[in-house]
Amino acid sequence: MAAVAIRKVEKFFGGTHVIRGVDIDIPDGQFAVLVGPSGCGKSTLLRMIAGLEQITHGEIAIGGRVVNNMQPKQRDVAMVFQNYALYPHMTVRDNMAFSLMLANADQKKSEAKVHAAAEILGLTPLLDRFPRQLSGGQRQRVAMGRAIVRDPQVFLFDEPLSNLDAKLRVQMRTEIKELHQRLRTTSVYVTHDQIEAMTMADQIVVMRDGVVEQRGAPLELYDRPANLFVAGFIGSPAMNFLAGELKRGPLGAQVKLKEGEMISAPPTTAGDNGQAVLLGVRPEHWQLINGVAPTAVIADSVRARVKVIEPTGADTLVAFAAGDDEVIGVFRERYEFDPGQEVRLRPESGKTHLFDAASGTRLA
Repeated sequence: MAAVAIRKVEKFFGGTHVIRGVDIDIPDGQFAVLVGPSGCGKSTLLRMIAGLEQITHGEIAIGGRVVNNMQPKQRDVAMVFQNYALYPHMTVRDNMAFSLMLANADQKKSEAKVHAAAEILGLTPLLDRFPRQLSGGQRQRVAMGRAIVRDPQVFLFDEPLSNLDAKLRVQMRTEIKELHQRLRTTSVYVTHDQIEAMTMADQIVVMRDGVVEQRGAPLELYDRPANLFVAGFIGSPAMNFLAGELKRGPLGAQVKLKEGEMISAPPTTAGDNGQAVLLGVRPEHWQLINGVAPTAVIADSVRARVKVIEPTGADTLVAFAAGDDEVIGVFRERYEFDPGQEVRLRPESGKTHLFDAASGTRLA
């Protein structure tokens, strides 16, 4: 096992600046997830750790050794690809043992490692099958087994679950997390799915346009997003944003929305009186105010009109129109709304977020 240190790393493809001075520390044994929209540079960064892409500027160290000029095979990393990359003419056993064979490893030790990895991944009954005889989830397990037998310092995962169906994705991400808890090998995992990031990571690194927007523990990013991009990217459904103006007075800091409604700002709010802001409220942090007319003036609430209702069983997702803004609410209760119905919504106390409208920076 080994820590991974990424220092001021930059990457150019011709005149295109893809990675822009990235700094990341991944401690020994940590599971770090690089997450962001397509084209943000996360897969390029992973390939630079693996040695499959050259670094233009900066350095990458694995276990304290700078690996910029090392070949991939010298870096002691193992990569699990999106498309499995199995040899179709080889059995599961031979696919898993292939890297050991290339390294001229002792045959008995190789067989022991393959059987140990197969036992961990539930592949023992499948060792004599060919990839065409396996399901997508089984093929991905074989790809993971091939990485495990190498006993690397670092595991690298490049969107390994993107080719699987929704149910299998949930199952496989649980298995990968359980595998990490068992092996405690430093792991770097790339995905565009923020649910995968939230459920699997010790550290999430949110990227956009080759820049790290924020990194930290999953709940740290969820509860204290550094800016509008992170707030909107982490969490599903995404955070709601209501445009308004910061007002400071005897009652403390408040946000005056476009429709004139006043909402209490977070208690640690920074910012100037009259500053244009965006008030952030997560869908699950809306409360429905029952037993009052929608037109009534109620402190810390907004008037909203029901647009679409989406029952999911466990929750009810409702899309509202609040003035010019669309607002999503998620409720555990099974409310029966009618399209066009007017209601009043109140954000839970202490659960709002405030951002500068111009820069997108969190005001705290």
